[in-house]
Amino acid sequence: MTAIHKLSRRQWLTGTGAVITSTMGLPSWAQGPAFPQARTLSLVVPYAPGGPTDAMARTLANAIRPVLGQSMIVENKAGAGANLGAELVARAEPDGYTLMFGTSAPLAINPYLYPKLNYDPARHFSPVIQIGYLPNVLVVHPSVPAQNVRELIAYAKANKGRLTFASSGSGASSHLAGVMFNMQAGTDIQHIPYKGTGPALNDLLGGQVSMSFTDVLTALPHIQSGKLRVLGVTAIRRSRALPGVPTLDEQGLKDFDATVFFGIVAPSGTPQDVVSKLNAAFMQVVQQPDVKERLGKQGLEPPVDYSPAQLAVYMRKEAAKWRDVIKVSGATVD
Repeated sequence: MTAIHKLSRRQWLTGTGAVITSTMGLPSWAQGPAFPQARTLSLVVPYAPGGPTDAMARTLANAIRPVLGQSMIVENKAGAGANLGAELVARAEPDGYTLMFGTSAPLAINPYLYPKLNYDPARHFSPVIQIGYLPNVLVVHPSVPAQNVRELIAYAKANKGRLTFASSGSGASSHLAGVMFNMQAGTDIQHIPYKGTGPALNDLLGGQVSMSFTDVLTALPHIQSGKLRVLGVTAIRRSRALPGVPTLDEQGLKDFDATVFFGIVAPSGTPQDVVSKLNAAFMQVVQQPDVKERLGKQGLEPPVDYSPAQLAVYMRKEAAKWRDVIKVSGATVD
């Protein structure tokens, strides 16, 4: 063997050793095929099958395959107020293959409701994209003599202890919206918690309670039938489902915003290029006419923009807002 051949072999071995050494320092998921070719993606929904969150997640998962070039399955991991699924994703490998389709509860509210929580939304998740938000509406039983929010506030102040508002449970968005209303309006409308939206709505329709803050899709058929009167939308912008109904902000409660937002997050530490690829794919999906129409029928309103940075800012803003409301309400969940 010539000196040149010996040198070349030595150089080749040295180079190979450097590659092996550098590769050994990488996590196992970083050594495989380029994302997302390795395997099917999992979109964790921290709620039971059949609800609106599950329906939205399945709409997105079904539409993303031709865009991302990989299948995505929906996994329902319900329990502990959405904390079970959130903790599972927080502990998952940060490789982009395990995501969560979360709502305001696990992404902003639960850290202030639950004394002991095994994850922190700000530290344990990498925001991918906000899909949108679901506005609530303030509805009253027809026996309440108020045609708008100003009249409702005046009536509540003149008839202390007479009005009640129903919620789907202590700490639910329908409860916290009522607390926020009392805070901003200077009223003292009594909270009546129920075990779910169905029982709360039934008692509202029967006149056992005066009013409620519920999602627009649930309320819409009862508004249209005249069984409930809608006084306002709890978002900053009007609802596409009820374009003629003014927001509470328009009626004097400035910056009143009590909505449920939906966002997709990955475990903290997910590579930025993976987050960017996921964001681009989901952004393309939500802008497809059929997907946009389907999400619109599910009551979803689009966000200001779809960037990961926007979702990060929105999560921090929502967390700060609900922290203060929960402190005033005294609501806790063991």
